[in-house]
Amino acid sequence: MAEPGDPHHPDDHDDHVGFASAASLQGRPRDVTPEPERAPQPELAPEPVLEAAPEPEPDLFDPPAPPEPIVAAPVAPPPAPTPERRPASADSIFEASPEFTGRSRDREPPQQDLPGGGMNLYAVYALILLAVPTLGVSAAIALVAVTGRAGPADPLSRSHFIYQQRTLWAAFIAGLIGVVLIPAGIFALGISLIFFLALWVVLRGATGVWNLKSGRAISNPRSWWI
Repeated sequence: MAEPGDPHHPDDHDDHVGFASAASLQGRPRDVTPEPERAPQPELAPEPVLEAAPEPEPDLFDPPAPPEPIVAAPVAPPPAPTPERRPASADSIFEASPEFTGRSRDREPPQQDLPGGGMNLYAVYALILLAVPTLGVSAAIALVAVTGRAGPADPLSRSHFIYQQRTLWAAFIAGLIGVVLIPAGIFALGISLIFFLALWVVLRGATGVWNLKSGRAISNPRSWWI
């Protein structure tokens, strides 16, 4: 309701301070502002496509192109030779102490050289041991070898030489007796004599080889026993 003193124009200023009049509650048309038109963007021109230039056709009278130089590939130097590894002289990778080496040397028996007639003595002993399988043929050859010649000068070889002579001469005489007794009618005695003779010759030959290999002389070369 209007009060005295209110303004008589349509614009009521009470709307600005929280009061509303009947006129201010009525709707008023509002002018719509048209939106500005956007300017069309210019279209981008397509990029020109460059055509490849045609290759010139070779002319028959053009000189040929010079050949390309051939460059040899670099040759690698040969590898340096690797020195060969020599095997270790010791049986194990650990080196033996001087004390251990000295003990092993003390335990080894001293090596003795062959006597003066060493090889000849071994050959005669071999013929003596082969007397049984060869039925006395090798013993006869050994008897010829030790008869009619001087023996060695050193005591060890001389003792074996005399021992061989005694063995071969005794075997020859005993074998001859045994062969005579067989046709004479004493067959058992002749066979027994030849059997014990063969055993005696083999034992004396083996004993002589053992002593010669050990470097020992025959203590009593003129005896008839082993």
